[in-house]
Amino acid sequence: MGESKRTLVTIYIFKGLGFLYTVVTYPFLAYFGYRNLRESSKIKARPTGDSSDTPYRCVQSFDKLTTTLWDECKTVDDLFTRAVRLFNDQPCLGFRECLSEEDEKQPNGKVFKKVIMANEYQWLTYAEVNTRVTNLGSGLMALGLSPRSRVVLFAETRAEWMIAVQACYRYNFTVVTLYSTLGDEAVIHGINETEVTHVITSNDLLPKFKSLLSHMPKVKHIIYMEEGKKPDTDGYKAEIHSMRAVEQLGQKPDNLLSPVTKPTRDDIVIIMYTSGSTGLPKGVLITHGNMMCGMSGQCERIPGLCPNDIYIGYLPLAHVLELTAETSCIGHGTRVGYSSPQTLSDQSSKIKKGSKGDSTILKPTLMAAVPLIMDRLYKTVWDKVTEGGRYQRALFKFAYDYKLKSINRGLDTPILNKMVFKKVRAILGGRVRLMLSGGAPLSADTQRFMNICFCCPVLQGYGLTETVGAGTVALACDYSCGRVGPPLTCNEIKFRDWEEGGYRTSDTPNPRGEILLGGGNITMGYFKNKAKTDEDFFVENGQRWFCSGDIGEFVEDGSLKIIDRKKDLVKLQAGEYVSLAKVETVLTTISMIDSACVYADSLKMFTVCLIVPNTKHIKQLAKTLGLEESTQFEALCTDKKIEEHIFKIVADVCKKAKLQSFEIPKKIHLCAEMWTPDSGLVTDAFKLKRKVIQQRYQSEINRMYMTKG
Repeated sequence: MGESKRTLVTIYIFKGLGFLYTVVTYPFLAYFGYRNLRESSKIKARPTGDSSDTPYRCVQSFDKLTTTLWDECKTVDDLFTRAVRLFNDQPCLGFRECLSEEDEKQPNGKVFKKVIMANEYQWLTYAEVNTRVTNLGSGLMALGLSPRSRVVLFAETRAEWMIAVQACYRYNFTVVTLYSTLGDEAVIHGINETEVTHVITSNDLLPKFKSLLSHMPKVKHIIYMEEGKKPDTDGYKAEIHSMRAVEQLGQKPDNLLSPVTKPTRDDIVIIMYTSGSTGLPKGVLITHGNMMCGMSGQCERIPGLCPNDIYIGYLPLAHVLELTAETSCIGHGTRVGYSSPQTLSDQSSKIKKGSKGDSTILKPTLMAAVPLIMDRLYKTVWDKVTEGGRYQRALFKFAYDYKLKSINRGLDTPILNKMVFKKVRAILGGRVRLMLSGGAPLSADTQRFMNICFCCPVLQGYGLTETVGAGTVALACDYSCGRVGPPLTCNEIKFRDWEEGGYRTSDTPNPRGEILLGGGNITMGYFKNKAKTDEDFFVENGQRWFCSGDIGEFVEDGSLKIIDRKKDLVKLQAGEYVSLAKVETVLTTISMIDSACVYADSLKMFTVCLIVPNTKHIKQLAKTLGLEESTQFEALCTDKKIEEHIFKIVADVCKKAKLQSFEIPKKIHLCAEMWTPDSGLVTDAFKLKRKVIQQRYQSEINRMYMTKG
């Protein structure tokens, strides 16, 4: 039997099974499907008054906003104290040992680092973590820190980072967080502005300070997290200590008796420096009360969070999304296993071929992700489907379309989940029951794909560092796309008119405007930056508010849609406004594109776009176009045939997404350089650093604008 016939026979068999399955189980599934649809269609939030600019509140907290997870927990350190009491001997923090690291030469001559990891996670129990937290906190006091002193955490996401921050929670030290990929200027700025004397960093990042310490006169002690070979500590203009040595110092009886001033809700727990997408990063002042309020709202949207869950931590802990997610999980007895974007799955860049990624070993049930990570998963799966034969492609398409229709009716497809989507789920270990997306808009195509293929809700949320990451999160029963859910139980949201963009609270059929968030999760402003604090924050009727700069719309059920951003809105010469992020969200759904940055000159009539193409896809395209297989990636990016083909794809996809003609880029430039946090072109949260990208590619932008679009 030929492949075409086998494909048709298989599809008809699946259709028959689908029909029988529906007939047999329809009454049962229809009941639950109807219930799911009924739940998802309920009013989730509503205005608190009659005027057009009145705040919206979640129906669950309409009369009173939440301020804590449990009444007994007033501050962040109370959460871990409670967890230790309840889950003392249960696993808390897990890590995977790196057995070896080797260089792997690529066909283009580049050398990539590949790691071989242990085939199991090692775990510290809550009791063991508690002991280390106490010892480290006491040791830091012995090294001269006192309550409300500031200490910098400058390291990659790992178990020691969480141990260090928990010690600071307990001993009432204020943590200053800096992304591990920040440039020298930003690191110097953050450390000097906060006047810290103690820095906690990693073994790998320690050498960075040898040359920087001369620019940081107040730094007296640097504590490094041990890993692998002991670093050379000579030549530093500060005392260098290993983290274990500080813990041993804290173990001494005299130091363990050091008095501890318990923090209050008004104490600053974190000065969180933003990733600096524009200029130098700003330090956001977060109190214990802010964090407790924010987490109380976030956790309400995570159904069944408990000790049976496993959370995979790989996003930067210096980002508010990851820090609050891990702190919340630990408070609920959930174990946290550590990973990195480079070792997350079997296909990740640092995993040696044939070795297993962290997800395969850990088998997490919960994970948070920024849209770029989900876009990569989306493209990885579609690549595998496309590479398969006609039989596999047809089968996957049938299963995908069938499940999409079922989800829209509130039904699930357990048979297809096991027979077709099980392999896709295995990419992340096979047990993920819920994902949370934040940090940037997630495209509807990617969200729908993740819902279907990974067989779990993908909760899109909205929040900022200035709101402790809290704002909105979609409900788990709501499979609609393009919305970020209703306000959380800890905060309320209202709009204000933005006349320049044409958005007003009186708009019909739905109110629109700049998003203002109010509640106990609204932070205290920016460190040593009163002018910016006064610009973005205000107090009204005893409620603290933050002006986000994002443009939103409330739909009928009270869910929020992010429809624009003031900072990303550029007015073209003819008067049309272009939302750069809106266009980029469309472009990043194209499998041929890894990254895209749209640029608009307000003195021109059209936009242009810088694109980082996908290496694998551009080589396949080159083969299709008859180019030499040995042609290097850099050369392919300058080939006119390649550029013209990708430009046509961009134009077609933008038209299908119903973008206006003036929004569609008229010129593109293909960039051979990968945009990573290490390159300095994107933040640790993978947000574009527009100004830096513009400066790097100014000559290419000028060239695109030289000829008429």
